[in-house]
Amino acid sequence: MRVISGKARGRSLQAVSGMKTRPTTDKVKEAIFSMIGPYFDGGMVLDLFAGTGGLGIEALSRGVDKAIFIDMDKKSIDTVVHNLDVTKLRDQAEVYRNDANRAIKLLAKRGVKFDYVFLDPPYRLKIIEELLTLLEEGELFAEDAVIVVETDSADELPKTIGGCVWERRTEYGEIAVSIYNYNHIDSSHKE
Repeated sequence: MRVISGKARGRSLQAVSGMKTRPTTDKVKEAIFSMIGPYFDGGMVLDLFAGTGGLGIEALSRGVDKAIFIDMDKKSIDTVVHNLDVTKLRDQAEVYRNDANRAIKLLAKRGVKFDYVFLDPPYRLKIIEELLTLLEEGELFAEDAVIVVETDSADELPKTIGGCVWERRTEYGEIAVSIYNYNHIDSSHKE
C-alpha cells in the first residue's frame, strides 16, 4: 500500500495489524480518485471507518486542505497517525477514536462541512443508508459534496438517500464503489 499521487506520492503506508480491516487496494484507490478528482483545490474530507487512513491521506496528498479520520479500533487509530507522520501530512489532520454515530453527532455540534466523505464500514453492518441520513441530518455535507461508499458487490444501494443522489457504481471483484453527490434542496426557497 502506498500513496499513489500528489505531494506524498510513493510513500508506503502501514497496514493495520490483525485481520479486522481490509485496506482499499491501490487499484481501487486509483479508480476512486479518477472518478472524483483526480486532484483537488482545497476542501475538507471525512474518512469514517478510516482503517489505515489510506483514502483520506490520498485526498490530502492530492490537494485537500484538511481531513478528519475516525475509527473505533485503537490499532487503526495508531496506524492512521503513523501513516500521517510518514507522509508528513499530520498537521492537516485530526484523528479520533470514536463510534461512527457518536462522531457524527460531535462533528455536527462543531458545524463542520465536508466536501468529500469516505464511507467504508465493515460490510456485514449494512449501515450506509443510516450513516448518510445521520450525516445529512447533522448538516455535515457541503453543497455538492461527493460521497464515496465501499460495499460488498452483492449489496445494492438505493439511487437516492435523502439529498444524496447516486452517480455511478463500479465493481472490482467482491468490492463495489458507489459515488453519491449531495444536492441539498432548501424547501424554504421554493417559489
